[in-house]
Amino acid sequence: MDPEILEFDLGLGGGGSSGRDGDDDANIGLDVDEDMADSPAPSSILASNSNGGGFGTGGGEIYLPEGDLLDLEPYEGMEFESEEAAKAFYNSYARRVGFSTRVSSSRRSRRDGAIIQRQFVCAKEGFRNLNEKRTKDREIKRPRTITRVGCKASLSVKVQDSGKWVVSGFVREHNHELVPPDQVHCLRSHRQISGPAKTLIDTLQAAGMGPRRIMSALIKEYGGISKVGFTEVDCRNYMRNNRQRSLEGDIQLLLDYLRQMQAENSNFFFAVQGDEDQALTSNVFWADPKSRMNYTYFGDTVTFDTTYRSNRYRLPFAPFTGVNHHGQPVLFGCAFLINESEASFVWLFKTWLMAMSGRPPVSITTDHDAVIRSAIMQVFPETRHCFCKWHIFKKCQEKLSQVFLKHPTFEADFHKCVNLPESIEEFVSCWLSLVDRYELRDHEWLQMMYNDRRHWIPVYLRDTFFAEMSITQRSDSMNSYFDGFVNASTNLNQFFKLYEKALESRNEKEVKADYDTMNTSPALKTPSPMEKQASELYTRKLFTRFQEELVGTLTFTASKSDDDDDVITYQVAKFGEDHKSYYVKFNVLEMKAACSCQMFEFSGLLCRHVLAVFRVTNVLTLPSHYILKRWTKNARSSVILEERSSDVYTNYLESHTVRYNTLRHETFKLVDEGSKSLDTCNVAIDALQQAAKRVALATKNEGRATLVNGRIRGDSARDASRANTTNHKMLCQPLSEFQWEQIKGIQLPRRVQHLKQEQRFSHFL
Repeated sequence: MDPEILEFDLGLGGGGSSGRDGDDDANIGLDVDEDMADSPAPSSILASNSNGGGFGTGGGEIYLPEGDLLDLEPYEGMEFESEEAAKAFYNSYARRVGFSTRVSSSRRSRRDGAIIQRQFVCAKEGFRNLNEKRTKDREIKRPRTITRVGCKASLSVKVQDSGKWVVSGFVREHNHELVPPDQVHCLRSHRQISGPAKTLIDTLQAAGMGPRRIMSALIKEYGGISKVGFTEVDCRNYMRNNRQRSLEGDIQLLLDYLRQMQAENSNFFFAVQGDEDQALTSNVFWADPKSRMNYTYFGDTVTFDTTYRSNRYRLPFAPFTGVNHHGQPVLFGCAFLINESEASFVWLFKTWLMAMSGRPPVSITTDHDAVIRSAIMQVFPETRHCFCKWHIFKKCQEKLSQVFLKHPTFEADFHKCVNLPESIEEFVSCWLSLVDRYELRDHEWLQMMYNDRRHWIPVYLRDTFFAEMSITQRSDSMNSYFDGFVNASTNLNQFFKLYEKALESRNEKEVKADYDTMNTSPALKTPSPMEKQASELYTRKLFTRFQEELVGTLTFTASKSDDDDDVITYQVAKFGEDHKSYYVKFNVLEMKAACSCQMFEFSGLLCRHVLAVFRVTNVLTLPSHYILKRWTKNARSSVILEERSSDVYTNYLESHTVRYNTLRHETFKLVDEGSKSLDTCNVAIDALQQAAKRVALATKNEGRATLVNGRIRGDSARDASRANTTNHKMLCQPLSEFQWEQIKGIQLPRRVQHLKQEQRFSHFL
């Protein structure tokens, strides 16, 4: 009869813990089960039995000549070919009976130090060693459960002169309940990730799946959790170790890249938390000169994207982004987060703030995370913190999956409840009605989200600037800067080229939007002077949005509801819908209006309700304090003109790509203005010819300091700029009355004040 082959699977794979706040896709941490805390974790062991009755490791397989030896019970005198074979047999016996094993003690030879005796015990043998001094010295945040109860069950083996191992003692009885067969796969010594399972986990992890979804796939593949052979904890640990191994091989490449970029441009900023020698376990942040310049223009609202934690990216990659004057994403810096403690986030935010000249934003949007929230409160105490609604809706589908399946109308009702209320009272009433209708008042996750409502429900956030084009816009992912470039299979080796491609692509899209804005004129839909004025000021994207609001006023009526000296209150409603009114308070002397919808405060564009009041009060053009400079065609220009001699701008221009795009941008404006008439065309051609001569001269004198149009160029440029340091002005610097009248010829009111005056970013022009 051919020998039967049997595998003894010790299954001593690693344990683990879930991510923060129950996040299935959070960073995977390491945890060790109590019952194997003192045991090594060998791989699966194969043992064999010869005709003499011993079990050995012949060729790594178990040869059973006749009968099923798994039904055997250990007995004194039983022989094994090796210590490993004895361990494998006892663990297999333990699996059948329903307990977990571990190695307890050993005895060595005085002659050569070799192990001559070994004892294998039930994992519940003995008692936990409670070291009072160690407990007092450190705070235990998550104490482990008690698993050892003094069980005496054990198997002792010792080596013979022949080299074989013989059972010298066996205790069968346990002092605790044994585990039933359908739960034995949870025992520590019977868990092990097989080769095929590892391959499948690797594939699914590369596709961006988290531990919970991977375990669901494995359970379906193997036909049940008991047949998988390991738990979700083991899967998390394996994935964590996978990522760590991948990072260790490539992290040095990242540091080399950052050092090279800083050597090429001294205004390239990067920092490592702690020592660079410990970078394998530290966090890294960097910001190129373009990112730092972007922040001076558009740093009023910031998004900190941590979607890598949900395995969207294999890389622990977290960019800081914002929105430019075309509504496109712009970069403010990036980080690799190996360690995600609160202290790490505090370090990152402080480092980023230092790179951005110490100016905090008005608002910041992040994922819903308690650790990030705590760090933001410490570093940005005056900044309004918002949770990304896209992630909350996504999490809602996971937490309430049964509700979604049972009630097809729930999703639409939930979105309406979040997005449509016009007042806090209306939202609270709608929320209570929703949870009652679907019997969810006691749902723990929904209760938590309701407690955090001030950080994600739009009606609570409308008094703060978030650069939103509409109140309910944030229904997609909070950041899309690297979409199409960095994906689930990207590793550090590939990252650098893809990162630079993303920067080039985003810059090209901005240049194209600038070109379209400067070289095309939008079709006007009304004879309104205000529409014409807006078309000349705003970028094309922002004008289109403003035009929608302006045209929308044609269906609205505005009537006085209260007159208090200089402030008149108007009731504004859509024709035929008087039951749904908005209230606009209009200060005639200051030409200021405040609407109950708070669209201007939220997005920086006037709503149709205020515009309707302007129409009935004969305000024909936009007052200057309602035109945010960050939304205009010249959003970048004035700050650049004032900082041409600054160190930031000089270093910014050291990039060939930046120089090329800057020149192209300026040329577009010259061509646009010069082509309007024959006279302006001749002036533009003359200017270009003169510029060509100056460029040729500068090229000839390259390497020496050259004065071109009053600005120093050449090797001394940086020294000159450092000798003439200036305070960097922010993106929202208001235009002076003289500048405004020169540009647009509009007479200002006697008193022009801003809606908010703060030392940080605010609603400036």
